[in-house]
Amino acid sequence: MAIKQSAKKGIRQSKRRGLMNQQRKRRVRGLIKEAKILVGQKKVEEAKKLLPQIYKALDKTAKKHTIKKNTASRKKSRMAKMIAKTSP
Repeated sequence: MAIKQSAKKGIRQSKRRGLMNQQRKRRVRGLIKEAKILVGQKKVEEAKKLLPQIYKALDKTAKKHTIKKNTASRKKSRMAKMIAKTSP
């Protein structure tokens, strides 16, 4: 267990940051999963409407260094490609 006051504060900060990181990642995963389900059900228009939300969540997550910038970029690219591929 931490003895110094600054070490105790560090533990509190890392817990709080860890929870926020989990929350951000969960949101991104949920949106991507929802879009994949919509594409699977051939509801492409609804998936297209979801794309800006996915972009926003990925950009915010990358900005806060929860995921890497290139990871966010790759996920955005793959989502756009997947939706475009199923468009009529």
